[in-house]
Amino acid sequence: MPPKSKFLLIGGPCVLESRKTSLLIGRTLRDLCHSLGWDYVFKASYDKANRTALSSPRGPGFRKGLMELAALRKILNVPVLTDVHTAEEARAAGKVVDILQIPAFLCRQTDLLLAAAKTKRAVSVKKGQFLAPSAVSSIMEKLRRGGCKKAWITERGTSFGHGDLVVDMRGLVTMKEQGHQVIFDATHSVQRPTGEAITRGEARFIPALARAAAAVGIDGLFIEVHPNPKKALSDKESMLPLTQAGPLFRQIQRILYAVS
Repeated sequence: MPPKSKFLLIGGPCVLESRKTSLLIGRTLRDLCHSLGWDYVFKASYDKANRTALSSPRGPGFRKGLMELAALRKILNVPVLTDVHTAEEARAAGKVVDILQIPAFLCRQTDLLLAAAKTKRAVSVKKGQFLAPSAVSSIMEKLRRGGCKKAWITERGTSFGHGDLVVDMRGLVTMKEQGHQVIFDATHSVQRPTGEAITRGEARFIPALARAAAAVGIDGLFIEVHPNPKKALSDKESMLPLTQAGPLFRQIQRILYAVS
C-alpha cells in the first residue's frame, strides 16, 4: 500500500500584519510541525473583503499583500496559502502562492472556481456556512473539470439560527466517504456572527473541536494563530494564542496515533 499522507496544518494570522509578527508565527508553527512529522502551510489574507464594519482593517491590499506573501514564502521556505475573491485575483495570485483558498461565502461561484483551477495550483475551498456536507461534491467537480489536480474542502461550521455556528462531526465523515480530502477549520468554527460591529467568537472551544475532529478522522487542520489575539487586526476573539499551539498539537498527535 502507498504510504499514508502526512497530516497537514494550515496556520498563520488571519490577515497580514507586520513582517515580524508573520515570521514569529510562521517559524513557530513550521518548527512545531517539523518536530511532529506534519506538513505545514503558512496562511494569511492580503484582503479581508467581507469584514462586518466598513471601518475594520482589511489588510495591506492585493499587490502589496502578494509581494509580502512572496517574501514570506522565500524566508520561511514553506508553501503559502491566501484567499482570492475574483477570477482576476485568482489568476494573479496563482503566479505567487502555492494554494488558493476560496472563501466560504464564494464557495459556489463557478467562474472563481474555474479560474482557480486553471492556475494549476492546489485549491482549498471553505465550505459555506449554508451548505450541507452532501452538497460539496458539485464544487469539487467544478474544480476537477477545470483542471485542478489537488483540492480539498475545509469545514468551518454551519449557521445555527441567528448569530451562531455549530459543527456536526458527521459532516466530516460524509465528506470523507465522498472521497474528498477534508480539513477542519477549528478557529472560524468558534465564531459567533451576531451582526455587531465585529464578529464575536469563543476561542476557548478551539482545542476541544480540534481534538474531536482529529479523532473523527481528517486530513489536516486550519488554525489561525496570533502571539497576542487581543491585538490582532481581525478575528481576535476566535484565534488560538501562539503559546497554546505546541501543547494542543502534541495532544492531537497522540490522538492521531491512537486512531490510526
